[in-house]
Amino acid sequence: MRWQEFQTACPEFAQLADARFTEDQLVLLGTQSKDGWPRITPCEIDLAAGELFLGMMWQSMKALDLLRDPRLLVHSLPAGKDNPGGDIKLYGQAVDIREPEARRAFQAAIQARIDWAPAEPSFHAFSIDVVSAGFISFAEPKTVIAWDLVRGTRTLPF
Repeated sequence: MRWQEFQTACPEFAQLADARFTEDQLVLLGTQSKDGWPRITPCEIDLAAGELFLGMMWQSMKALDLLRDPRLLVHSLPAGKDNPGGDIKLYGQAVDIREPEARRAFQAAIQARIDWAPAEPSFHAFSIDVVSAGFISFAEPKTVIAWDLVRGTRTLPF
């Protein structure tokens, strides 16, 4: 489910994620390397044109991972051991963005955020097709929210 659809299906979770990703501007990205080992790397994240975009340097290892195997995990940056903002995790598939209009929207989002944008064709742009998501906060009130395509949104007991 693309981000705009996810925002409609799970607005409470999407609102938390939108705020967190906009503030942090960086996530941890989990991919699977060519030899099968997990890889975790930092990655910038941008919201634009109803998509949640991950931008990567041309032919970077994480981009090559996703081109080979699109499964991914996106994890918000923990803010210390107590992490008062909570943890956001998105599980899904990377979608290689090649349409010029979508790539321009991604470039415009980066330009607005850091006053710079990569030039064509020297970057990879992926959007996220969300399969499941989770949020946990240990701050009061302690909160656990889960979402997946089959069961929808659930607030779980803590």
